[in-house]
Amino acid sequence: MIDIAGWAPEPRETVEVIDPAPSMALAGVLDAEPPGEELPPLWQWLHFLERPAQRELGADGHPREGRFLPPIPDRSRMFAGGRFRIHQPLRAGDTVTRRDELASTALKNGRSGEMLFVTVRHTFLRGGVEIAVEEQDLVYRSGGAASRPPEVSFQAPEADAPWTSPMAADPVLLFRFSALTYNAHRIHYDETYATEVEGHGGLVVHGPLLAILCLELPRRAGLKVTELSFRARRPVYARQPFVAAGSPDGDLSIEAPGGVTAMTATFA
Repeated sequence: MIDIAGWAPEPRETVEVIDPAPSMALAGVLDAEPPGEELPPLWQWLHFLERPAQRELGADGHPREGRFLPPIPDRSRMFAGGRFRIHQPLRAGDTVTRRDELASTALKNGRSGEMLFVTVRHTFLRGGVEIAVEEQDLVYRSGGAASRPPEVSFQAPEADAPWTSPMAADPVLLFRFSALTYNAHRIHYDETYATEVEGHGGLVVHGPLLAILCLELPRRAGLKVTELSFRARRPVYARQPFVAAGSPDGDLSIEAPGGVTAMTATFA
């Protein structure tokens, strides 16, 4: 049984000067035009990165310990979604403080057993003034992986929406995104581990990458986004065709093979 009694991590602050180089690199990964000095929504994930020593990593590639990592055994981690509210954009060259704190925890029962939902809040400040607030929802499960990987479809999905962007993420793209975000989780680059240990149907496309691809639709349409939310519903695997779909009304999604909606998002 998951037990987090007494787990109450203190808030933490980190200061960083926003370097434009990571945004230039991500634009190359996405085959997109580089942004100007303002960071597009969610591109803050290229900054304030933790860089643990190799000895501090667990078998899955994640750090074994951390301020906001719950103290539960055999912990597996999933990215579930989040929200982002922007008062003023982060800009290249700015000195920004990020204040991190545990916002909430919730224990739920799923098909694979008990799951701990953790929400971490990141507040961004410039000159002491709050400019943006992000909340990330993470799911932790204690115990073994699924008994067998799911069947994976490679049939091209259909999407009926004003905006569509079809693509597939190959292992090279996943490697480059992992490198940009300093994400060593093995489900994104070690197919044997992903399938045989964590029970996936292949290499997993990063949830944050899918969320960024959703928000690329209004960005490329020239719309300014000040608030957004997204929820990861099903994994997408390497080489699977998928479509980022959406409309100016504010609805976005990732449509995967087999009629599966892998992610939903809204923006305003």
